[in-house]
Amino acid sequence: MSNPNQSPAGSTQGSGPGGRNESAIEKLDRNWMELLQELRVLQTGVQILAGFLLTLPFQSRFETLDDYQTTLYLANVALAALTTALILLPVSVHRRLFRLHLRAALVSSADRIAKVALAGVGLLSVGTSALVFDVTAGRTAGLVAGAALMAVLLVLLVYVPSRLRRHAEGA
Repeated sequence: MSNPNQSPAGSTQGSGPGGRNESAIEKLDRNWMELLQELRVLQTGVQILAGFLLTLPFQSRFETLDDYQTTLYLANVALAALTTALILLPVSVHRRLFRLHLRAALVSSADRIAKVALAGVGLLSVGTSALVFDVTAGRTAGLVAGAALMAVLLVLLVYVPSRLRRHAEGA
């Protein structure tokens, strides 16, 4: 009779949280694939925002931006480029580390990079919204919209996951 804790290759697997029955290598592979999926979602958001930003200078109203709006615009473009680079970084690192058996280091670093990229997408959303509100409804509306979105994103991207984690660890 076969052991249910053995993989087809014959290596013993530990049962982890959530009832998974996977080896350390299988867990790293799964984590890597999940990170790639998350980065794909982030990349799409950044591409949409960056594409929008890059079309603005070609609009006739762009010439009427004041110094604050121009600075905010350029900061958003720089943030979009930097966030895009961050999202691409794990793939670049993977290409360089491929077949060197460094999956644990790759997954760990990609996790940290994804968190920073997520913050970049959040800041880019705030900056872009602030710019649009500023140009269309005035400085006060832009500042209020930016601050409100920042508060919402902090709740959704920081507080909610932290609370869910605390709840799960306490259960």
